[in-house]
Amino acid sequence: MTDTTTIDNTAVAERLNAVCDAQPFVTRFAIRNLVTGETFERGADEETPSASTRKTSIMMAALKAVREGRLDLDERITYEARFAEEVASGMFRYLTPGIVISLRDAITGMMVLSDNVCTKMVFERLTLEEVNAYCQAIGMSGTHHRFLIPPLALSPDHALKSVTTTTARDQMLLLEWILDAQTSAAAAERLGVTPELAAYALQTLKNQILRYAIPSRLPFGTVVAHKGGTGKRGRMNAGIVYRDGKPFYIIAAFTDAVPQEMADGTPGYTLSLETIGRLSRICWDGFHA
Repeated sequence: MTDTTTIDNTAVAERLNAVCDAQPFVTRFAIRNLVTGETFERGADEETPSASTRKTSIMMAALKAVREGRLDLDERITYEARFAEEVASGMFRYLTPGIVISLRDAITGMMVLSDNVCTKMVFERLTLEEVNAYCQAIGMSGTHHRFLIPPLALSPDHALKSVTTTTARDQMLLLEWILDAQTSAAAAERLGVTPELAAYALQTLKNQILRYAIPSRLPFGTVVAHKGGTGKRGRMNAGIVYRDGKPFYIIAAFTDAVPQEMADGTPGYTLSLETIGRLSRICWDGFHA
């Protein structure tokens, strides 16, 4: 008797790899079908520039500190002009210094708009050593934070160790642990947070307003809890996709060695984001079938 599930999974895997093979750049991914538990991978354990996908682990490290009483989500933070120095993302850098927001709001800005002024506000209350130790402790062995804010002067062919790095598997697992922590005390304990703080983290990921990459080819209104990234070497996105109100699949996809311009003149980042969107759509159609 033919195992149609195996055939379907083989077809999905072939389609995922075909999308990646069609481009002249590297694409790494780790995908989990949350209905069946099956996983699809391509270079999932290879370290790759994280760009702003790193911020999910920064958020979780901050929430661990909240649980321990070392940080307070209601702490008031004043936006100082120095926070806008060497920052190339978000809107706060264009605002007038003196605005006062809470740590909770700074985390929101860091995640939903990838605002690096807000990232500075959050990360200054932690240390690189603390965030790195956190990632290693929870099992993100391929993730290495190397700076507070990425240097602006990096070339497109910068060395891997010039930036924070991660793996597709690390990001997929982190999202799965955040999801599991909604109902599992063990998962919440692994992350060092309470179920309530895990729920806050998940909702913050759902509040993401940038709709490129993973959500770009999905039906309008599809709920995606995700965090993207813009790097000099590529684009990346990691998220949980929902269907009919339930978690459907997790996808963490990272493009690397992306040309500044494709042969036809199209910017390379356009194709890298489109590649991630196509991978997500294959999961949406293939897992549903």
